[in-house]
Amino acid sequence: MCTVVIRLPEPGSGDEVRILAVRDEDPARPWRPLGRWWPEHPDVVGIQDVLAGGAWLAATDERVAVLLNRAGGATGDRIESRGTLVMGSVTGNAVPDSLRTLGFNLVEATRDGARVTAWEGGVPRVVDLSPGTHMLAHDDVDDPTTARVLAWRDEFAATPTDGDRWWSGWLDLLARTAALDPTDDRAIIRDNRPHGYPTLTLLVCAASLGTDGITTEMGTLQEPGRWNDLDLRPPR
Repeated sequence: MCTVVIRLPEPGSGDEVRILAVRDEDPARPWRPLGRWWPEHPDVVGIQDVLAGGAWLAATDERVAVLLNRAGGATGDRIESRGTLVMGSVTGNAVPDSLRTLGFNLVEATRDGARVTAWEGGVPRVVDLSPGTHMLAHDDVDDPTTARVLAWRDEFAATPTDGDRWWSGWLDLLARTAALDPTDDRAIIRDNRPHGYPTLTLLVCAASLGTDGITTEMGTLQEPGRWNDLDLRPPR
């Protein structure tokens, strides 16, 4: 039940694509922070899922991809990790025709735009995002039935993302959202256990894509599901 906010500039404006990604995961599932964890792909920087070897978020000099869970998907005993889709995206492999994962939203961004591939079974749906600020979680892009999207998308849209610390305004807004109880449907900093999932918010990652390249930065919560002031830092 992760959350992603993405801002796409008007064509020709020279502004950068901005992404803020908030990760919810089982704190007991091992992971590695932003880094170069894949020797076979030395140009990939990402947040690695240690158990399956894939990524929640990954980036190269050309592309950023991040995955959000959603309902549905494959059934049976041959379920594959969704983290392979993120790695496939940034290494030039398309979403497979035959999917064996659980349901997902896959966000893929370049300097020229972004798209979301959504899958709950059947044929994947691909949505090219228009210029502006978008928000998604476990449903469709900008879905007004998703409580946190309805509560906060307009405020993210109204918050500037300029300067070297462009993400500061969005982090300030995240801090305001954390006044809600982490079990509240509107919360972005979350404790999903009462909803039947073992996941809590663990970290925040920011990515910026422009003509000067792609940057990624990350901050980790001191206690899962509980907000603390974050200073996002690039990978070591």
